[in-house]
Amino acid sequence: LGIAIGSSVQIALLIAPLMVIFAWILGVGLSLNFGPMETTATFASILIANFILSDGKSNWLEGAMLLACYVIMGLAFYTFG
Repeated sequence: LGIAIGSSVQIALLIAPLMVIFAWILGVGLSLNFGPMETTATFASILIANFILSDGKSNWLEGAMLLACYVIMGLAFYTFG
């Protein structure tokens, strides 16, 4: 579980800003200006991960709940985004 959280933090704090810099060098428009739907999804993902990972271990039911949340967010982006 620590590897998954560490990878997420690495992408959020290092890779995403580097991609903006590389896009600027290449002349491609890319920003970190997130809309309300992206912000809500990110906030909900952080809350859900916090509740699931607070005990330091997981089981199949928690994994199924995470997959269900992923599908729900994907459908919401497909429908409204």
